[in-house]
Order: sequence, then C-alpha cells, then structure tokens
Amino acid sequence: MGHKKPVRIDPLTVALPPGGADSHAHLDSEEYAANRGEIIARAATVGVTYIGNVFLSPEAYRNGKDFFKDYPNIFFILGIHPHDGASCDLDVLDQIEGIAKSDPRVAAIGEIGLDYFRDRCPKEAQLQTFARQVELAKKLDKPIVIHCRDAEDDCLTLLEAGGFKDYPLLWHCFGGDAKMARRLIRNGWHISVPGPVTYPANSALREAVKIIPGERLLLETDCPYLSPVPWRGTTNEPAYLPFTARAVADAREVAPEELWIACGNNAIRFFGLTR
Repeated sequence: MGHKKPVRIDPLTVALPPGGADSHAHLDSEEYAANRGEIIARAATVGVTYIGNVFLSPEAYRNGKDFFKDYPNIFFILGIHPHDGASCDLDVLDQIEGIAKSDPRVAAIGEIGLDYFRDRCPKEAQLQTFARQVELAKKLDKPIVIHCRDAEDDCLTLLEAGGFKDYPLLWHCFGGDAKMARRLIRNGWHISVPGPVTYPANSALREAVKIIPGERLLLETDCPYLSPVPWRGTTNEPAYLPFTARAVADAREVAPEELWIACGNNAIRFFGLTR
C-alpha cells in the first residue's frame, strides 16, 4: 500500500492573535515572484505581524528591498551565507556596512556562519568570512543571526573565543538536541525554532525546546524551505508559522496564544523593532 496523502489544513483554522513574528524568511526568493503580496497578506490573517527578510548579499538587497516598500512590518537581515564565503572580499564587507548604516530596516547581520554539510565553499574561506562578519556586526552594534550546519564545533569555538558570550545572537533554524541547546543558553544566546519541530521523528528537537528559556525563544519559517506538518513537502510561507508555534507550545505545555505573543515580543526586543 502507498503512503496516505497528507491532509492540508487551512492555516486560517489555526490562526493566532496578531503579534506573532517570523524571525527568518526569504520572501525575495523567486518562488514568490508571482504572488508575494498575497503571501504577505495571508501571513497577517493568521497573526504574523512581523517578518524578518534575509538578504544573502548586497546585490540581493538592492534587487529586493523595494519588494517590501509598502510593508513596514518587514525588517531586514543582511549578510553573506557560508556557501558564498569565497565571494566575500573587503569590498563586499564595505557594502554591507554602508547599507546597514544607511537603512534603518537592516536590523541584524546574517545569516552568517559555517556550513560543512555541502561542499560549496572551502572551510578556510567560510571561517574567514564568518570571522569578518561577526566583527563587522560588533562594529555596527547589530545583532547576529547564525547559520550553522554540521559545523557546530568550529562555529562555537570561533564565537566563544571571539568574546561573543552574552552578545545579541540568534541561532537560526535550530535543529539540535537538549545538550546543544544548553550550550547556546549558557552563552546567553537566543534560539529560533523552525518547522521541523512538527515532524513525527523529531522528538529530540521537541525535547530541546522544553528547556529553552521563554525570553530567549523565537519562531521562524526559513521559507521557502522546511514547511511544517501538514504542509511538509510544499513551498513554505509565513502563514504556516502557527503550525510550528502550536507544536512548540504542545512540547512546552503552554497555551499556543501565550507562546505566540511571547515569541513575538522576543523578536521585537531582539531586533529592536517598533510596534
């Protein structure tokens, strides 16, 4: 017998109060070219008030910033992804610095870090680019949004040795276990939980979210990737965030509405947003 076809639940049926925040999205992606406005409007109908759009280069920022000129609730995160570390020379860093200084919507430097899962950039180039960008964030007094995949030891060593304990740092797309969560917590950092917390086999992540301090917890889609159940396997969007929120709330044994607003308030504080 084949697998049962998943039942796609309308996000409106699980909507939560206004005030939620998707801390990490890629709405400038080509996937949304035909219906970006509809996607943003749909997010608002389910309670997503704030969205952090991640630009993965100065060029992406210049090409995409005007997509959001009519949406002041969307803030920006700007940086060079570890896959593109080899392209991050001093000129690119100067461009990031100039944009961050001139555009108040740039709330953080990210997503930056290390990714050893795919061999798309030499480790040495990734490490150099990562080190340069965290120092730039410190110079700009901006929060940092971390991307780390299969590179936890090197990533944590660089940050801890670099004096980033208690720095405003968000570990994006957290997929680790309780042991990993405790190390991040000891460093005073924030943790953002994505859609895979809803996957049946991901019990380790659900155990980890139980121990994250309430004031350090954020939610994200990382759309167009990592759609939560029951939309797994489809293009993700901010309107699916309540599914993630409800799974996290279940794991923590709190009301979804309470968790939703708390995580939204955490995003406001972390990114320095205005209500």
